[in-house]
Amino acid sequence: MKESDYKIIRRMAEGYIKFFLISAAATVIRVAAGFAVPQVIRFAVDHVIDDLPLNYSKHIISVVDAMGGMDFLKENLWIFALLILILALITGVSDYTGRLTLAKGTEGTIKTLRDKLFEHIQKLPYSWHIKNQTGDIIQRSTSDVEVVRNFISTQSVEMFRVIILVIISLTLMFSMNFQLTLAVLIFIPVVLLYSTIFYGILAKKFLVADEAEGQLFTTIQENLTGVRVVRAFGRERHEIEKFSERNNTFSDLWVKLGYQLGYYWGIGDLVTGVLLMVIVAYGSYYTVNKVITLGEFLAFASYAAMIGWPLRSFGRILSELSKAKVSLKRICEIIKEPVEVDSPGSVTPDIFKDIEFRNVSFKYEGDNWVLKNVSFKIKAGSTFAILGGTGSGKTTLMYLLNRLYDLPDNMGTITIGGVDIKNIKRNHLRRNIGMVLQEPFLFSRTIKENIAIANPDTPMDEIREAASTARVDDAIDEFSKGYDTLVGERGVTLSGGQKQRVAIARMLLQKTPVMVFDDSLSAVDADTDAKIRSSLKKRKGRATIIIISHRITTLMEADEILVLDKGRVSDIGTHEELIKRDGIYKDIYNVQMNLAEDVE
Repeated sequence: MKESDYKIIRRMAEGYIKFFLISAAATVIRVAAGFAVPQVIRFAVDHVIDDLPLNYSKHIISVVDAMGGMDFLKENLWIFALLILILALITGVSDYTGRLTLAKGTEGTIKTLRDKLFEHIQKLPYSWHIKNQTGDIIQRSTSDVEVVRNFISTQSVEMFRVIILVIISLTLMFSMNFQLTLAVLIFIPVVLLYSTIFYGILAKKFLVADEAEGQLFTTIQENLTGVRVVRAFGRERHEIEKFSERNNTFSDLWVKLGYQLGYYWGIGDLVTGVLLMVIVAYGSYYTVNKVITLGEFLAFASYAAMIGWPLRSFGRILSELSKAKVSLKRICEIIKEPVEVDSPGSVTPDIFKDIEFRNVSFKYEGDNWVLKNVSFKIKAGSTFAILGGTGSGKTTLMYLLNRLYDLPDNMGTITIGGVDIKNIKRNHLRRNIGMVLQEPFLFSRTIKENIAIANPDTPMDEIREAASTARVDDAIDEFSKGYDTLVGERGVTLSGGQKQRVAIARMLLQKTPVMVFDDSLSAVDADTDAKIRSSLKKRKGRATIIIISHRITTLMEADEILVLDKGRVSDIGTHEELIKRDGIYKDIYNVQMNLAEDVE
């Protein structure tokens, strides 16, 4: 059973509850001190100025007598000013304490939420990342978290303060005059009902606006990461128009929300005005007819003014609550997603063993079958090559081997040294299977840091050795800063071939027992390709090398070559065996060799 959104946020607040409790206590003290001021004024007006008899509890009368009685108070009016000053000091200290502890509790909770959210995202399956847009994930991890932080730090304490204000004010008002308090009480459910209806309308509108913001983030992210493609195909105008369209949609949604808020605040002002009118009208009538004293009327008016604004702002608090609820829901949708979990009893075996695919079938969600009953074996320490057309399932085989996608039950097995990879810990498996993809990702760091990303403390001579094997050392030395050259975002400082070779060096430095080159030599020329393969031969017998490529010359020296066609095994054998048999491999070989002769 999945946790509710509120249980999740409470879990994030564990360890910081004491700060929230102290803040709540300070808020109660601040509100109580604020409400005590009108009572001091009431006492002074009724019993010092009007000289009315005391009708308070014995405790208060005993305090007055201990101070010297009413005559002493009449002669020392500064005491009332001092009391108000003390109450103001209490209000200030409690306000400071409340805000400080609330800030500690809020920031601690939000820091925990950010940490847990980021950690959770790191553990989510690769398939989840493929299905969800990067811009939307970023928006949920930043903007939505900030909305929740703002509500906890500002609106939650305001909501609590409003509730305390209403409770204390009604208690004091009832103690002074029952009928006048009932007149005030009529307005409270009206405001709450109206605010609740308004909150329900806003919740849906805020969700739509939040999703529109996520689409806007995605548009920006896609444009920035794909800047080369945009420039190369002259798509600037199209991208500007697409962004403008989504920006207009986002702006229009918030303008409509502004209209809704305007309606609410206008009606709220009217309700507050009517409330004050009732207090003044009935209060004046009761005061003239001696039903209440002048001091009580002033206290009533003060309390009405004190609760008028909070009641009117209750709609704003609820609207912020609706935004926070939507944002929290979007955050918790990620947190509730199931993470990758190793099966019980998972092991960490030696990965330098024979790899076997046995009757493997696979398809992505909603797609046709990508692999159909595929079976083959890769001997440990050998060089194994895979050839096939686009969509034949070459890369999918490696995704399954690395458990970026898990093979469904009853869809075959993949074993390493006889151990089903489902029973091998994912972290162990991925640390021991190095992969270089056709489109490698480089971080916005130096070339040296990118190559040594898995182990930043790697000695420089080992980094150079890996770069030399990948045939990228000469290119790096040509940069003015050499290995300290800062790679632009997504590797834009380097050419496509240089990026691939840096990625190859990064993988070689890990010295994994299994190395996968997924069409990663496609961006280098044939000569460099040959040199890299020649360097890799030195590792023969020390690592299992899997090469995926469309280039026959890249594959022909492999110990065994697998040919895929539409997800099925079309043929398998050595280069010499395959070119003797009619089939896809021989056809591709003849075409590429003829092209090479034509070029020469």
